[in-house]
Amino acid sequence: TVSTHHPQTWTNRINEVSKMALLAWEKETGIELVQINGQRRYGGPPPGWVGGPPPADTEVYITRLPQDVYENTLIPLFQSVGKLYEFRLMMTFSGLNRGFAYARYASLQEARKAIATLHRFQLRQGCAIVVCRSTQKCELLLSGLAASVSRQELEATLQVVTEGIHSVTLHASPGQRQAKLAVLKYRSHEAAALAKKALMEGNLSFREARMRVDWLDPQLKQKLQLCKEEPSSSRVQGGESLAVPRPAALPLSLQKVLACLNVLCWKFHLRTPLFIIKRVLVKPNGWQQFWYQVLIPGYHVPISGFTWVSQDRQGQSECEKVKVVAALHLLRVLGESL
Repeated sequence: TVSTHHPQTWTNRINEVSKMALLAWEKETGIELVQINGQRRYGGPPPGWVGGPPPADTEVYITRLPQDVYENTLIPLFQSVGKLYEFRLMMTFSGLNRGFAYARYASLQEARKAIATLHRFQLRQGCAIVVCRSTQKCELLLSGLAASVSRQELEATLQVVTEGIHSVTLHASPGQRQAKLAVLKYRSHEAAALAKKALMEGNLSFREARMRVDWLDPQLKQKLQLCKEEPSSSRVQGGESLAVPRPAALPLSLQKVLACLNVLCWKFHLRTPLFIIKRVLVKPNGWQQFWYQVLIPGYHVPISGFTWVSQDRQGQSECEKVKVVAALHLLRVLGESL
């Protein structure tokens, strides 16, 4: 948890005047803002709140915000139409906002008033903001996947680099013969939002292809539901499947993946793989980037790559998570080249 007063929050001199105005406003009002996981939060509950939280449908979504606008402008504006339970502004690491925020009110009537009053409000000349009902989205769309990607392989990788994933479904990409789309369903809106942020910031690539991450559009969702989901594919060679078994539970067992890898190496007369893992970057929200390299005595080239992992919450160390990703990468390469 990082308060806005913590020097780590102000690592960049971007937009310094507005930042200093925000700090002065916090000091004057006594309001405390807490930044964690790429969002800055007020309330939840605010000081003096009595009782439990209001229902989920009291939250409104605010977008098209200028990136140099902060809570000293936004909170008084949204408090002017009703009692705020919580206000969340999405932030970049440079200290700018990400262009959107969420305001949760004490009642449904106040949330509706905020939409009626502040939608298309001119925050400054030529800058009309959008205020609408917040939908609890739980599904992401991953596009740009190669046609050869299997669901098991993608699901296993996503389980390592994100948390709370419920299911993964693959579909043929409309209008692109050699591409697939994946619909990623998470257990909650918060889990999906954090996964989207992590996948975007990690610049995720799969099979050397750059991928795009978006919220799943309802119209596209309906269109995909009319099409049959692709069957789970596995690469078969010599009568035996080389695909990674679909994980039964989180996290994916390192032992199972290594066992599968060792069987494959033995089959092709290769020796036990050696793993080299180095942490190269740690972000304030706890995500860490690792470089890995796998050497296989008897194989002509080492296999290397980068991956992002989160802090351990499932009883599995960061090193084990990286080994899972590296082993899956190696299984894919060996399955394609041997």
